[in-house]
Amino acid sequence: MKISELRAGASNVTVTAKVTQKDEPREVVTKYGKRLSVANITLQDDSGSIAMSLWGETINEVDVGDTVEVSNGYVSEFRGNPQLSTGKFGKIKVVEKGDGSAGASDSPEEGSDEEM
Repeated sequence: MKISELRAGASNVTVTAKVTQKDEPREVVTKYGKRLSVANITLQDDSGSIAMSLWGETINEVDVGDTVEVSNGYVSEFRGNPQLSTGKFGKIKVVEKGDGSAGASDSPEEGSDEEM
């Protein structure tokens, strides 16, 4: 599925996209008093981009430039914008490690293919 096809309310979503931005983690307190770490990322494919929040240990597993696959995700709306989430049953996995820069595959360098 392409990012441009995602709409609020969609569930069982599978998307493969590149991480183009990652905010610094911050701590939030749930209504039950539990402290959790959260970091926002932006995912992009050739059709568009979408925001996503990473929670807990997942924050350290994903970096800018990585290509990730989100499976069994769902799309909600936050402040009027669609946001992709893994929720309780979804997963996010890195399918290709990047070099830490958002434009890593945009310009050919030594040993890289021009076509992606």
